Formats: sequence, C-alpha cells, structure tokens
Amino acid sequence: MRRSGVVALLIVAMSCMVLPLSAQSIFHRFDSVLTENYRKVNIDTAYITRPKTKWTIKARQNLSGAKIESEGFENGEHFNSEMTADYKSTFSIGVSYLGFSLNMALNPAKLMGKYKDYELNINSYGNRFGWDFIYQDAHNFTGWHDHEGRERIELPADILKVKTLNLNAYYAFNSRRFSYPAAFSQSYIQRRSAGSFLLAASGMGQHATLDWEQKMDLKMTNIGIGAGYGYNYVPAQGWLLHISALPTFIVYSNTSMTFGDSRIPLHYHFPEVIITGRGALVRQAGNIFYGLSMVYNFTNIGQEESLALHNTKWRLRAFFGVRL
Repeated sequence: MRRSGVVALLIVAMSCMVLPLSAQSIFHRFDSVLTENYRKVNIDTAYITRPKTKWTIKARQNLSGAKIESEGFENGEHFNSEMTADYKSTFSIGVSYLGFSLNMALNPAKLMGKYKDYELNINSYGNRFGWDFIYQDAHNFTGWHDHEGRERIELPADILKVKTLNLNAYYAFNSRRFSYPAAFSQSYIQRRSAGSFLLAASGMGQHATLDWEQKMDLKMTNIGIGAGYGYNYVPAQGWLLHISALPTFIVYSNTSMTFGDSRIPLHYHFPEVIITGRGALVRQAGNIFYGLSMVYNFTNIGQEESLALHNTKWRLRAFFGVRL
C-alpha cells in the first residue's frame, strides 16, 4: 500500500475517534449545566433537599370522579338532585431526568370500550409556585332528583353532558423550608416538618346540558382569589404527611341557566367559594419511595332559597418510584 493511502486511513481512523469523544464532551457539558441548575436552588437544606440521584422511574395508579348537586325551591316546594360521573381509572409510568419528565398513561376501561368520557389532568408543583389544570368532558352522569310531595326520579345515563374546567394556582411564602413537590412529585425530599401560608387563585368553567322532560342548558364562569395554609409533617425519618387547604372567594361570576324557553336567574350570593384541598402520605426507604396523594375541588354558587349548585371534582393517586 502506498504511503498516501496509509496516511488517509490514519486520518479517517482519527476522525472516527474524535467525533465520539467530541459528542461525549458536549453531553458531559450539557449534563453538568443541567445538574448545576437542578441543584442550585434557594432552599434551607436542613428542611428540604434534592435527591442525590439524577434518574427517577415512577408508576402511578390514578382514580378520579366528579359529582354535581343542586338544591332549591320551586313554587314554595323544596327540590334537590345529585348526579355522579363514572369513575376514571388509569395507570401511568414516567421517567424523569434532573426534573425533565416523560410520562405515558393507559386507561384499560377505555381500551375495552367501557369508558367513553375524556379527562385531562396537568399539574406543575414548585416550592414557590404551582398549578393544576383539570378538564373533563363527561356524558355518563347518573343519579336522582327529589321534589317535595313527589316520588324520587332516577336519572339514567346519557341525559346529562358536562364539560368542566378547573384551574388552581398557589404561591408559597415559606418556599425555602416547605415543599409541595416533596409531597406530590417527589422531586424534593422534606427532611423536617414545616408549613407555609399560601396565596391562591382558582377558576372554574362549566357547560352542562340536560335532556330530560325539558332541555336544560347551564353555562358558568367563576374566578376566585384567597389564601390558605399547607403543612408538611415529618414524624420520623423517611415519612411525610402533607395537608393543605386553599379556600378562594369568587370575585367574578357569570352564570346563565335555561329550562326549555324559561331562563332561571342565578344571582351572585356571598359567600360563593372554590375550595382546593390536597393531601399526601409519602414513605422513603433508601432510593425507593411510595405513597398516596389526593386533590379535591369544591365549588359552591347560588343560594338554597332559590337555586344552589355544588360541584365536586377529586383525584386519588397511588404511586411507587425508584431513584437511580
């Protein structure tokens, strides 16, 4: 082989070695920047800390439900009703690397054609600020209606269709020592007990149609502001119990309701509220963690002397995770 051919082969071989080394160097640089930003947070490490590992794999079983209640008087006669949606159950698995997550969810009942509703839950919990986005399009409410002096009427499925949007946000004052993510996303670890006062904002929009005797159409938009308190209790190393309540008073309300050709007035009546409650129980055992969490939303509008509406939306979650 000529000398020029040998030189060319050496150049190609060196290039093949340099490219992987160069890509590896870029990856290490990118990884170091991510790691620095992930761990460079303004916290009191005596109370909360980041996990020492970079990877987290977590499996979750989710169960959620919704209920709508009404109560009031018509021509001096008391009535009330209750409609409940089918429970939604999903299984999800997620992988997280330095705070960046990829999740996949599966609904067995939907795959088998037994669940036809649609629901979307998105949340982001930080030490200082966080929010929930919950949207549901449900057509499978069932329940009953009672009217004074009359027999109870059972309300079958498919007569009530409801689209509901719930938005909740919080701001934590004691973010250096109190961590919402320690309870709900496990991206932090609460080492000592701490609590925090919270500012809160809530929004709730709903469009419901009832096809029963006379067609009913309800549209509402509510915005509330308020304050609450959250507490992370650490009874022993590796345990965490969280509870928080965020009541908000509705400051903007726009509601319209019609039955057939008649319009039913729904006037603002203080206090109308949107309440968000959260709870969690977390157990840490080395690089393994597991537990339960809950988010509960309650909205009350109107007054019982004429017509009051109560909306309930909740989600219960069991989880198991491993840090690598």
